Amino acid sequence: MERNFFEMRNEPSLQSKFASMAEVIPLEQAVGKVLAHDITEIRPGQFKGPAFKKGHVVKEEDLEHLRRLGKENLFVLHIGEGEYHEDDAAQMLADALCGANVVHDGKPAEGKIALKADSRGLLKVNVEALTRFNMVPDVTCAGRHNNTVVERGETVAGTRAIPLVIRGEFLHQALAVAREAGGIFSVKPFGALRTGVVITGNEVYYGRVDDKFAPILRKKLAFFDCPVDEIAFCPDDRSIIERNIRRFIAKGIQLVLVAGGMSVDPDDVSRMAIKDAGAEDLVYGSPVLPGAMFLYARIKDVPIMGLPACVLYYRATVFDLMLPRVLAGERITRRDLAEMAHGGLCLNCDTCHYPICPFGK
Repeated sequence: MERNFFEMRNEPSLQSKFASMAEVIPLEQAVGKVLAHDITEIRPGQFKGPAFKKGHVVKEEDLEHLRRLGKENLFVLHIGEGEYHEDDAAQMLADALCGANVVHDGKPAEGKIALKADSRGLLKVNVEALTRFNMVPDVTCAGRHNNTVVERGETVAGTRAIPLVIRGEFLHQALAVAREAGGIFSVKPFGALRTGVVITGNEVYYGRVDDKFAPILRKKLAFFDCPVDEIAFCPDDRSIIERNIRRFIAKGIQLVLVAGGMSVDPDDVSRMAIKDAGAEDLVYGSPVLPGAMFLYARIKDVPIMGLPACVLYYRATVFDLMLPRVLAGERITRRDLAEMAHGGLCLNCDTCHYPICPFGK
């Protein structure tokens, strides 16, 4: 029967086991041993704090400093066969947790070590494996949300062994979970795709209103270093929209955005034009608000995104959630969009703080 890992961590037998590993020994016998508590140093008017922290491995050069602090005996931990110091365990855990384009500096502090992005891109987290990892007693790992845009050098996760000395049984269970997943955290770099934009609507095409899509899309694409190769303005004519999509693909455009005409009004023909152009894997509609009438498809391996009018009026929409995934080379499926329902409601705050908010998380 599976036992709750919090209960296992608090078993008296485990607590007594670790307590029994600590003893008082003479200072000269302490080299190589692990301190069981902080040792405080006070220099009046200059410093007060830990001269040596809990978990520190005593070195020969530490002995004279300890004597100056009045220490002739130390309270230390013994690390037995099949047991690991928290710093050694943290490095092993970090090695196993790092997938593609995620690294660590190999310098744990008090048993903790940070994992960092080695590339700008889309953070991918194997959430199921992360849960299984944290079900193992005496280890922990916390990470950022899956599908977060990260910059090179940003921290994406942190891990540690919880006790000063961890049993090998638990450490190897956690390592096995992370290694089986091929690393629980990875980063997919973005591609700087040549982009073509088709902006539809009679009101814009005939000059009755000024276009608002182009400056918004240019700004969003510039954030990902995507060059806008061409913008084509089209009336609400199915065949003209189709021809421009085909023309873009024929000239080597790598990403096509079709803006407007995604609703259900009689004049909204963009999605039919996308289908006429040879779209495959077409998914129309998403459980994200704003963005219910979003479309995703592919034509000859070129991703196509149909953008509803909400992109004009909201700072963050389904487009902002899906664009990084498309630029990271992911093929969007109906299931991908369905999973966005959890966290896919924008609260339309008076002051938008996206992406530092729950939207899309």
